[in-house]
Amino acid sequence: MSTTLAKKETVTRKWYILDAAGTPLGRTATQAADLLRGKHKVDYTPNVDCGDFVIVINCADAVLTGNKLEQKFYRRHSGWVGGLKETSYKRIMETRPEFAMSQAVKGMMSKNTRDRGALKRLRVFPNAEHRHEAQKPEVWAAGNGGGK
Repeated sequence: MSTTLAKKETVTRKWYILDAAGTPLGRTATQAADLLRGKHKVDYTPNVDCGDFVIVINCADAVLTGNKLEQKFYRRHSGWVGGLKETSYKRIMETRPEFAMSQAVKGMMSKNTRDRGALKRLRVFPNAEHRHEAQKPEVWAAGNGGGK
């Protein structure tokens, strides 16, 4: 039995739309990360960037389960003494929901050059309008494991 491995030159990329309205933020981010890495493809090869383009719409309508809206914080540090900055996810979801989604997807990707390049194919929008109609994206059905 032989194994077919994808090559960088033979990868074809498609465009998919994920609708985050009413779904948990992490669940949508997991689906986006799998599509960006190409894990849904038959010829998935871990060492080759064979993922697709992903458009996530309605990020403002994504939900955080449990008490995460009040208890979860986004933290960053300037490197100086006392330079820790904290922002609650309640404030982030009100002001910049697309940032929360992109950070969630980034956290679910591997920390290497291949997946950093894959994050450039992620497009995130707070509402249903996006500017990628010319690429003819397909809607990715969340319930049945894909839009195949």
